[in-house]
Amino acid sequence: MPAKPTIVRSSLGAIALACVATAAQAAQPWTPDTTGNVGPAPTSFNKWEMIEFPASTGASCGNGSPYRIFINRTTTAADKAKTVVMFEGGGACWEQNACQQKDGVLGATNYNGIKENYMTGGGLALYGWVTPFTSRNHPLQKVQTQSWNIIYAPYCTGDVHSGNKSNVYGDADPKTAITYRHKGFMNGQAIANWMGKHLPKQDKLLVTGFSAGGAGATSMYGLIRLAVQPKQSAMLADSGPIFQVNRSDSPEVSPSIHLHNTIRDKWGIEGEEGLANRMLATFPTAGTIENLGSLTTGLARVFPQDRFGYATFQADAIYSSFSYTKFYPEIAAAPAGSKRDALLLAKWQPEVKKWVTAMQPEPNIGYYVPYGRDFLKSHTLTTATFSGTAIKEAGIKDIGAFTDNLLDPSKPIMRVVEQNRTVQNSQGIGFFSSFFNTFYALIGL
Repeated sequence: MPAKPTIVRSSLGAIALACVATAAQAAQPWTPDTTGNVGPAPTSFNKWEMIEFPASTGASCGNGSPYRIFINRTTTAADKAKTVVMFEGGGACWEQNACQQKDGVLGATNYNGIKENYMTGGGLALYGWVTPFTSRNHPLQKVQTQSWNIIYAPYCTGDVHSGNKSNVYGDADPKTAITYRHKGFMNGQAIANWMGKHLPKQDKLLVTGFSAGGAGATSMYGLIRLAVQPKQSAMLADSGPIFQVNRSDSPEVSPSIHLHNTIRDKWGIEGEEGLANRMLATFPTAGTIENLGSLTTGLARVFPQDRFGYATFQADAIYSSFSYTKFYPEIAAAPAGSKRDALLLAKWQPEVKKWVTAMQPEPNIGYYVPYGRDFLKSHTLTTATFSGTAIKEAGIKDIGAFTDNLLDPSKPIMRVVEQNRTVQNSQGIGFFSSFFNTFYALIGL
């Protein structure tokens, strides 16, 4: 059961909290279902194979089309029982235009669904090259999981892989209202059940994700962990922090409060079959429904033998824009570029600091927080390359060292926050950095 709040400010507040408590009581613990039709077994090796989940699983993209994942199984004998799961990043939505990606890159990714040839047809995955974790022969970066089984979980629900609610959005034009399905939680549940049936008892498991996928990795880790029952398990959440925000916090205390309280409803996070209530019913010590970010530290207590790694840049001007721009008129009105970025970071950096502080009591949580790099406006450390993610004052070359540490239970877990405020160069992708900076200016970021 979630902890009871210590203060009830009004009779209306008491009624609302009573409703929340009732929903929490009604939620049932999640248990893996590996006996039903969870999707076909994989048949190939060393190439991307599409797995489509049956409609009976509840899995779906935002437009109602089937949800699909992609697996690339290894033939390396020593790694056949090792698997990395990558949750894809992208934007999110709770409005009509954003859910059709009509108002910029912060809106819903893959709003038209996931094609059967997504991994080879020019999608965000870029043949798996979008991150070194999903390419066996990445041209810019090596990482030990490249020889493992690789599962790529595309993102098409606009809810950071965490929702369970369908909404009709007609705020921009009621005549062309759309039905949008925020079913990320159901998709994650389908992934867990599929893995439990077809890839059980792994020697090693890494659940990771970038941007929205970082939040998704955090949200879905517990279910995948229960279904697979690996001998050794870890999670790496890149640039998708779920900040420590109490429901009743003021914007001055927790600038993300408006975002958190919006998605509670719009994405069905705290509905009876929503992520928060199902997780608390399954893992009662994982946190409290009054603070969605409590899951960050709660997972470490639920699985004390596992290792959890969180990474973000202090100068991230993309995730901070998603978190604040629509909720703070002074930010939305500021000219795109350095002036707006300064307003964003003035809210972002104190929340990063509070987030890090909350993780410190948990001995199996590591964190890696450099200042910034000149790629994607300092958003994500594991996309394209690890270059530009060093913390030089600590003698750490890049986030690859943090990843290796995370996957080695014999080593003390790494915890580093960069003190120097230096935006690093990303070697090997300088051209792309210049291109993206021009692109950001054109779209108003």
